[in-house]
Amino acid sequence: MLGAMSSKYGPIITLRALGARYIFLNSSKVAEDLLKKQSPITSNRPHFTVGGELVGYNKATGFLQHGDIHRKHRKLFNQHIGTKKSLVAFYPTVEAEAKQFVCNVLKNPDDLNVHCRRTTMACVFRISHGYSVKHDGDLFQEMTNRAFHIVSTTSAPGFLVDLLPILQYLPEWFPGCGFHKDTKRWRKMVEDAVNMPHEFVLEQLAKGDAEPSFTSRLLQQGLTPEDEEILKWASFTMNLGGSDTTPSMLLAFFRAMTMYPEVQKKAQAEVDSIVRDDRLPAMKDRDALPYVNAICMEILRWNVVIPIAGHVSTKDIHYEGHLIPKGSFLAPNIWFILSNPETYQDPERFDPERFLGEHQQPDPREACFGWGRRVCPGARLAESMLFIYVATTLATLNVSRCVENGVECVPRYEFEEGFLRRIKPFKCRITLRSKKADDLLEG
Repeated sequence: MLGAMSSKYGPIITLRALGARYIFLNSSKVAEDLLKKQSPITSNRPHFTVGGELVGYNKATGFLQHGDIHRKHRKLFNQHIGTKKSLVAFYPTVEAEAKQFVCNVLKNPDDLNVHCRRTTMACVFRISHGYSVKHDGDLFQEMTNRAFHIVSTTSAPGFLVDLLPILQYLPEWFPGCGFHKDTKRWRKMVEDAVNMPHEFVLEQLAKGDAEPSFTSRLLQQGLTPEDEEILKWASFTMNLGGSDTTPSMLLAFFRAMTMYPEVQKKAQAEVDSIVRDDRLPAMKDRDALPYVNAICMEILRWNVVIPIAGHVSTKDIHYEGHLIPKGSFLAPNIWFILSNPETYQDPERFDPERFLGEHQQPDPREACFGWGRRVCPGARLAESMLFIYVATTLATLNVSRCVENGVECVPRYEFEEGFLRRIKPFKCRITLRSKKADDLLEG
């Protein structure tokens, strides 16, 4: 039932269900007050018996309880992909993959969804393990996709053992314990997705052929067995991020350009003013392309992939006259925060202008990437990838509406049902902008 902490539409909603207390945080101020300013006691994660203990993904960065191991994970990310300086070494990789993505889309524009997923996985795998994804159905890509599906499945409510953890100690033949068969299979799949790319890097290092990557750099420094285990799971976490959230952002860009051609036209003019048909956009151009950056920010706001995050408090909290008991599930309502019409006028409209000029609306990146000690460790990499993919596409392609039976097909602002907000399939027409763009892509 709803608690009395606030009204239904207030900044905080309390829900009690199945013996747990869920507190939904519906404003950025409340989320910052509780998750950032009190992060030492609000940075734990919910406990999942199936996914965490039985399948084993509780070793991945995003699912670790806050503590020494979690801090070591975050330190690795911060040192190697967490700052602009550390990311510079990977800019050529991101730029090359963006160019290849555009070429692939031109060859087969009807498979846009496939291209978005493949290219982000290819880019992240080169950064995480120095591994080149050769084609759709690539072994490592498929392993990571399966692992992501398992993580999504076992994070969702519905497993009896999550409510009654004692069931995990009973044999498979016992009534209600059939989950053991699935979890054994899932655990093996997740372990393979963690271990096999790591073993690939070890083999390449032994042969002297390893491409510089997050994993190879750290292995060459010399690691204890404990730190090597941390590295494996940190790299796996990076790959998970490239398997779904980043492709969704890229798809959202194509949908936005189809729905709002005037935005595309203005962005292309800005890109043209910088590259002047002489070259493709590069990461060094980012500061000179404010409108393109505003498009990227609007994608993050307009297309929230993970609408609700999960934190758990480790102590009682007194907040504005209310008691939040230890063990409460703190759930920032990211979708509502970034779609609140009191904050973002006409929130369903894609409007980069809201982040430009004198009266800018709030930057969506903190809400999108999280608060405090649970902020996404790959946020800077994700932003860099989104920028260069968007800029390269604008420089070389035109995205327009399909025409069927004389009628334009205009995509709608719609999402599929489910915990993750995935865009419903849409149609668009993708063509080369110019002969000069073709020459640049061929070069």
